[in-house]
Amino acid sequence: MKVSFKLNGRPVEVDVEPNEILLDTLRLKLGVTSVKRGCERGECGVCTVLLDGEPAYSCLLLTAQVEGREVVTVEGLRGDELAEKIARSLVEQGAVQCGFCTPGFILTIYAGLKKGLIKNVEDAKKLIEGNLCRCTGYLKILKAVEKLLA
Repeated sequence: MKVSFKLNGRPVEVDVEPNEILLDTLRLKLGVTSVKRGCERGECGVCTVLLDGEPAYSCLLLTAQVEGREVVTVEGLRGDELAEKIARSLVEQGAVQCGFCTPGFILTIYAGLKKGLIKNVEDAKKLIEGNLCRCTGYLKILKAVEKLLA
């Protein structure tokens, strides 16, 4: 079946199997490398994308479900001032070590800040609950958000 959607601002059309998940379509067919395979149960956040501006786990979405919608990955935020501030703050606070989880955190924090859902560190803490990081712990990530809010 053919599925058409907007990926990082550009229209795409891709042939998919009816049971194909968006994660596989993005990585294997469209070459989007920031979206990672992790738990495959929607618990770790490494497959996070923005779907119509909302964080979503691409491992839980059939590609057919994004027909006519907009999908943004971290690659689609290149040049975006807010996204670059978030990335810079994460680096400056030492919140990036292996980098495996970083795209998911950037997208989740980006959406939260854009929608005004993060007014303090407690808001950020609640918002990033669905993103796991095995390297930094969360204190450095939260410190990076705190610096953004200052």
